[in-house]
Amino acid sequence: MRHASNDTITWGMMLRKLPTIAKAIPRLVKGMKAANVKDPTQTCGLGFTFEQATLRNPDGPALLAGDVLLSYAQVNQWANRIAHYLIGQGVSKGDVVAVFIENRPELLVTILALAKVGAVSALLNTSQTRDTLIHSANLVAPVAIVVGEELLPAFAAIREQVSIAPARTWFVADQDTFSHPGTAPEGYVNLISASADACSDNPASSRQIFFDDPCFYIYTSGTTGLPKAGVFKHGRWMRSSASFGMIALNMRPDDVVYCTLPLYHATGLCVCWGSAISGASGFAIRRKFSASQFWSDVRRYRATTIGYVGELCRYLVDQPASADDNRHDVRKMIGNGLRPGAWAEFKTRFAVEHICELYAASDGNIGFTNILNFDNTIGFSLMAWELVAYDHETGEPTRGGNGFMRKVGKGEQGLLLARIDDKAPLDGYTDPQKTAKVVLHDVFSRGDRFFNTGDLLRNIGFGHAQFVDRLGDTYRWKGENVSTTEVENLLLQHPNICEAVAYGVEIHNTNGRAGMAAITPTESLATLDFAELLAFARQRMPAYAVPLFLRVKVKMETTGTFKYQKTRLKNQGFDPALVSDDPVYAWLPGSETYVQVTDQVMAEIRAGKYRY
Repeated sequence: MRHASNDTITWGMMLRKLPTIAKAIPRLVKGMKAANVKDPTQTCGLGFTFEQATLRNPDGPALLAGDVLLSYAQVNQWANRIAHYLIGQGVSKGDVVAVFIENRPELLVTILALAKVGAVSALLNTSQTRDTLIHSANLVAPVAIVVGEELLPAFAAIREQVSIAPARTWFVADQDTFSHPGTAPEGYVNLISASADACSDNPASSRQIFFDDPCFYIYTSGTTGLPKAGVFKHGRWMRSSASFGMIALNMRPDDVVYCTLPLYHATGLCVCWGSAISGASGFAIRRKFSASQFWSDVRRYRATTIGYVGELCRYLVDQPASADDNRHDVRKMIGNGLRPGAWAEFKTRFAVEHICELYAASDGNIGFTNILNFDNTIGFSLMAWELVAYDHETGEPTRGGNGFMRKVGKGEQGLLLARIDDKAPLDGYTDPQKTAKVVLHDVFSRGDRFFNTGDLLRNIGFGHAQFVDRLGDTYRWKGENVSTTEVENLLLQHPNICEAVAYGVEIHNTNGRAGMAAITPTESLATLDFAELLAFARQRMPAYAVPLFLRVKVKMETTGTFKYQKTRLKNQGFDPALVSDDPVYAWLPGSETYVQVTDQVMAEIRAGKYRY
């Protein structure tokens, strides 16, 4: 990818931002004070922050979803009742409770209640099933689980393989349970009914939460093939909510954030909800994103701020133009992955003043934010970071003759490393060995330590950066990180596949990388039933992880050390002109099988005939 010179930030551009900078300084100071809780005895965290927001705006809207509108006082008291009930059931500080509920108020109230107790919410990905779901649940050894009725079939299928007592298997009906708790099926305890008569005062435990106490486990794709549980501490919650809500967005009680992103990910849960709480603002959610209903919802909730990922923006741009496109109250948006090519079009068509593009990782210690509202940038970071040279084959940072790494120059792309110190501690994963793998030592001087993000960025001047790409054995599609090893392992469960190599490939005019897999049949091409193979993959993987393209190879090429030549496969992609020796198949939108990619099909994909 070539660097666009017009994205470079110049002195003239910075001078024009001086009024913006002057206005931002007071909230920058206030935000940094709120974010940098250093006293280990000072109360902080999600529960405490929500209680403070309730004092500021008790009758203001806190959660909005469909016809449900709950004030800060109502949500706080509801969470308190659940918290007191859980404490009575023996759940205590440090206990892990798995939460398996789709985007709805009950999910956030449950997480808030657990945060007040001091328990850790393990936020299970609601797209997961079978072996992956079993792994995610057992990885963190939960003492209990809260399951939404909508996900009961997925949980029931694995219940015998997750060691949780029936008395601590709590059920939440799929309805407005604030008004109507519903009835739990046999073998489950109705959490809302059971806690209905509990005390509604703030529990004493919410004032016993400190900077280093874990708040969530947020799952991230790992190169080992199965999800890793990243630790998200209450101190980091304070940094995140203050950084984005106070400093970047200047949220206030009359603001409303509209978010359709999955709340088991940090962007939706920590950035969007955290920003709303920091401003005692409203938080409007929807079960699943709908491009056709998006702006109608925005108007319905009188949202002033929207949460996004790049794919979401593309879907909105692809909708037919309407005279109502700019008839809304949205002035700012926060998220990640908006492509430079779509930036200006989105901003102009939908009349959004400030695109607060950010960069962060749930398992990392650094964040960038576009506070100054430049175009095509993730902004800057207050943490120490460097971009270094890397090996294009392995993705690993390279060292010079002196043993240290080389920083790349302005305009060059490099691997992002973030310094680990008291100002930017690394919470890491539940598995210390996995944490150790992402920590680099003696990078620029003896004794220093840096977090290896695995991401490529470009320095465009004045501390600002652009996101370029993701390295390693994951790729991003539909706003989700996909583990290539996990896809490979699942494909290898098919009796007619003996080798599989998964990777991400670019499709013209889409965000991220779509899944593709090179496979070698156990016997021959004739033994593969592509409709059955697609059904097999869809049964075992989340929709975003199912490969959109298959390349059938008689024999896989490997390096001298028996590693698959994934870089070559990525570069060749699904173009039949580049892979003439191997047939390539595509799962076209709306179909139920893979079809061979001919020159005509390739031309149709390039022309945008199919909406990915």
